[in-house]
Amino acid sequence: MADSAFKKIQIQRDDTTFDAYVVGKDDAPGIVVIQEWWGVDFEIKNHAIKISQLEPGFKALIPDLYRGKVGLDTAEAQHLMDGLDWPGAIKDIRASVNWLKSNGSKKVGVTGMCMGGALAIASSVLVPEVDAVVGFYGTPSSELADPAQAKAPIQAHFGELDNFVGFSDVTAAKKLEEQLKASGVANEVHIYSGNGHAFLNRSPEGVSRRKSMGLSDEDEAAVELAWSRFNSWMKHYLA
Repeated sequence: MADSAFKKIQIQRDDTTFDAYVVGKDDAPGIVVIQEWWGVDFEIKNHAIKISQLEPGFKALIPDLYRGKVGLDTAEAQHLMDGLDWPGAIKDIRASVNWLKSNGSKKVGVTGMCMGGALAIASSVLVPEVDAVVGFYGTPSSELADPAQAKAPIQAHFGELDNFVGFSDVTAAKKLEEQLKASGVANEVHIYSGNGHAFLNRSPEGVSRRKSMGLSDEDEAAVELAWSRFNSWMKHYLA
C-alpha cells in the first residue's frame, strides 16, 4: 500500500477532530478526495496519488469520514454508509476545503467516487468555498442536497450498466443532468457505455473486489477518458 506517500494530519471542526491524508506538492491547487462506501482504503488512496500526479500537479486530501473504520465486504460497507452522518460529512468536507485553502492552495475542488461522488455533488450546493466538483457514480439524496441549487461547476461520470437504482444508474444520471441544467452552473454529465459501477477501480485488489460483486467490465479506454476529462475540468477551474 502506498501509505508512505501520505502525510497524516488532524483537522478540527466544531467539537470533533478527524484524520486526513495529504499527498502532492504544497502550493498546488487542492482537491478533496472523498471515499467510497468502503472507507479510507487502498483504492481511494490510489486515486488520490493519481490525482496528485496529474498535470499541473494537485494537492490531494482524503478526509476520514468513518473515523478509522473500513468495510472489508459489501455488508460491512453498507452498514458503515447507512450509519454515516451525511450533514456531518459535509461539515468534514468543508473543513477539509478550508484546511487546503489556509495551507497553500488558492483554489480547491472536491471529487469522490460512489458514496463520495454523492457527497462531492452535494458539496457544490452546501459548501460555498468549493471552486469545482467532479463526481463519479453517485448522486445525493434530495434530503441532503438539491443539485439544481449547485453553485460550483460540476462534472459527473456514470457507467451505463450501473445498477444502483436511483443512486448511480442511468436514470439517476439523467435526472442529475436535468437538475444541473436548472442550476445554471457549468456542467457535464458523461455516461460510459458498457461500464458498471466503480469502473475507475483498476488496482489488482480493486478488480478482484469488483468481480466478487459481479462487475466484470474492464475498459481501460473509458478509465483513461474519465481521468482526462477530470484533469481538464479541475485544471480549468482550479488553475
